[in-house]
Amino acid sequence: MIGVIDYGAGNLGSVMNALKRLSAPARFVSSPDELFPSSSPFEKIIFPGDGHFASAMESLEKTGYAQAIKEWINADKPFLGICIGLQLLFETSQEAPVVNGKEVKGLCAIPGTVKRFPGRKVPQIGWNQTSIKPQSKIFRGIKNNSFFYYIHSYYASPADDLVTAAKADYYLEYCSAVERGALCAVQFHPEKSGEAGLALLKNWLEG
Repeated sequence: MIGVIDYGAGNLGSVMNALKRLSAPARFVSSPDELFPSSSPFEKIIFPGDGHFASAMESLEKTGYAQAIKEWINADKPFLGICIGLQLLFETSQEAPVVNGKEVKGLCAIPGTVKRFPGRKVPQIGWNQTSIKPQSKIFRGIKNNSFFYYIHSYYASPADDLVTAAKADYYLEYCSAVERGALCAVQFHPEKSGEAGLALLKNWLEG
């Protein structure tokens, strides 16, 4: 069973539809208790969505999801972050470095920060080519420089480039996917990226 985290960040129907197309049994996570590895009914977790870095973290902290997600990741259980689900894995973001005089911290699963694109035409909206590292598991069998669908104003900047599984270019070359053990995350929306997106989801589901 695949668990899809819904913390109130918009319509996640496209993710569920993509999983249905791949015949993957899935349902929304009903509470953070379902994410603690020792008692979880799920084999794999997807954390999709969009939103503001600080607001998202505040919601995760208040509901108890932040600690549950951290424990899931620390146990090296299969995890796929999408869009904000990638950015929240990092330590900080230029979107909200400080709120009410307090530093805003992400989930801190990956050392690094999230930065704003330097150009004037922000956000990036639409299809963009994605340069794939040959050794990536989630991109296996997907042609290098395939197009995926992006919509974001900020990009992840890992402290160690070894976690980078793919890159894209928008004003500058940036990390568009990370992969470390069972932890994977992508900045683009695979559920909106046609056959290439479905292929990536299938790769992740198959491990």
